[in-house]
Amino acid sequence: MICLLPHCAYLSETSRMLDLHRALTELGLEVRVATHGGPHERLLAEAGIAYDVLGPGLSPARAAAFVGSAVGLGDPRQSMYDDDEIRTYVAAEAEYFRAHGITIAVTGFTLTTLLSSRLAGVQVITEHAGSFVPPMFEHRLLPAPTHPVDPRLKHAPDWLARFLINRTPNRFPGYCSGFDRVAEELGVEGIPSLAALLLGDLSLVPEIPEVLGVSAAEVAAWTPGKGYRPGSQLRTVGPLFAQPNLPIPPEVHTFLDRPGPTIYLAMTSTPPDQVRQAVADLSRLDARILVAGTIHSLADLTTQVLANPTHRESAERIQKLYAAIDGPTEAARAIAQQL
Repeated sequence: MICLLPHCAYLSETSRMLDLHRALTELGLEVRVATHGGPHERLLAEAGIAYDVLGPGLSPARAAAFVGSAVGLGDPRQSMYDDDEIRTYVAAEAEYFRAHGITIAVTGFTLTTLLSSRLAGVQVITEHAGSFVPPMFEHRLLPAPTHPVDPRLKHAPDWLARFLINRTPNRFPGYCSGFDRVAEELGVEGIPSLAALLLGDLSLVPEIPEVLGVSAAEVAAWTPGKGYRPGSQLRTVGPLFAQPNLPIPPEVHTFLDRPGPTIYLAMTSTPPDQVRQAVADLSRLDARILVAGTIHSLADLTTQVLANPTHRESAERIQKLYAAIDGPTEAARAIAQQL
């Protein structure tokens, strides 16, 4: 039995689990859905999906605080949950897995499953690492971070920061401390690094090789070394877009209906000042910019109109490549192979 665990503080993670639910059921597989709750939980109900809430539920305020404390935004000395929350959710998830005969837990950023899966003896499959996966580090493809979570990188020149960011994800224990304290109490495997925190037993890489810069075969052939949990595997599946059936506000419809290219800027796990800098840099192009935010305060940003055919050509090439692959179906097949 497969259990999907969307983190309903995130619209993206909730909608991806909806797409995976559809693709898995189309394969004839039995699926249960469980969540900690959150502001996007209603999407599950609106899609007609039966689900269970584990733990006390997630209020809008707690959901916003979680997003603000997550990887890339929050202090790496904390773990997004406090220790009591980790204990509560891990116990509830493990009990749920046992009660319903779950053998595979699939999630996007419900990180407590990294411990509850060990407690209950089930596989955990994730998709939330995106392109932040070991083959990218090993090929030195990560850019220098603009807001490094590792304090050692904050004052390094760009060339050194890029070198180090590609060497340190499996050596840096950021955001892991709370999980490791609870793991030690429970007598289960801990999380050795930031890179390991973002990986499951199988991690679905929601990108295509042409954009990733690493072949699908090489991604699949990766094996974990020091700083990773033994047995971790990777597989590219193609894009898993957020596709909720929600109305578009009239002002956005008007904006999108105008002629000319439009850039959609959705740097959601990013500090507001970095979003503003991206808008400033993109304003040199002959394109309008539609900016998305989550907990950001960006109301003062206005659309920019300035032309670069290179951007349009690149976007069209990527769009055609994405259209050729069904990410959710590929992901569902990868999950089914683990049964």
